Amino acid sequence: MSTLKAIAYKTVKKGKMNQVFCANVSLLRGVENDVFGRPSKRQVTVMSLEQWQQACQEVDADLDWLTRRANILIDDYQFSSADVGKHISIGEEVSLLITGETDPCAKMEMAHAGLEKALLPHWRGGVTCKVVKEGLIQVDDKVSID
Repeated sequence: MSTLKAIAYKTVKKGKMNQVFCANVSLLRGVENDVFGRPSKRQVTVMSLEQWQQACQEVDADLDWLTRRANILIDDYQFSSADVGKHISIGEEVSLLITGETDPCAKMEMAHAGLEKALLPHWRGGVTCKVVKEGLIQVDDKVSID
């Protein structure tokens, strides 16, 4: 079983990531206040702490997870193509449907040289998700993927 390690959102495109201890996740807004939370296949982004650390090791840098600009950080899991169609359950209420891979973009290269390339293999950039069941999430919630 994994654990929810961190939550973040941005209120404007290219804006600063705001880290919070808890957040409402809704069918219409994704992670509350996130500019990209509207209903879509990419409503919420989730990243693995271990895969982030692998990318950081590859570029020989200790980068804050917020550099990746994902909404949710979990531990003890490695995402792959086999996860598309699975559900991520967080805490007692929230369920997210994994819809695909979060492709790293040029923003990653601007953040740190080599980061975009380091995030490409093995789904290190995380996954995109659609909210299936809304509710409140908070750091240290249990996370299951099935």
